[in-house]
Amino acid sequence: MIGYITIGVNDLEAAGTFYDALLAEIGAVRLFEMETMKYYGTGVEQSTMLAICTPYDKQAQHPGNGNMIAIPGGTREGVDKLYAKALELGGTDEGEPGVRSFEEENMPVFYGAYVRDLDGNKLCFFEMS
Repeated sequence: MIGYITIGVNDLEAAGTFYDALLAEIGAVRLFEMETMKYYGTGVEQSTMLAICTPYDKQAQHPGNGNMIAIPGGTREGVDKLYAKALELGGTDEGEPGVRSFEEENMPVFYGAYVRDLDGNKLCFFEMS
């Protein structure tokens, strides 16, 4: 249903270094790039891609209020590893790994962690069981 998601960055090279290392933790790589964008995923036709870009309007990037990219961690240990890696790479904490409860019955258990990337974009690493 979703082909790719794009988030704006101010320094494409610094953001590329951040996402190269972070997404390698889940087997994603930089698939291709253009002058103003870099695309990540496990394959062009195999999964949704994440793209980072400098804004088309040439204005400064700013994170959208309420926008967040959720990246599957695979396991709780995977979530913990992505969270630690993001902080190691200069990201900032927005919520340590832990179980978040759903109010409704019969909902899966959600384990998540939240960070901001170098440009303030909010990322969630999660696992549901």
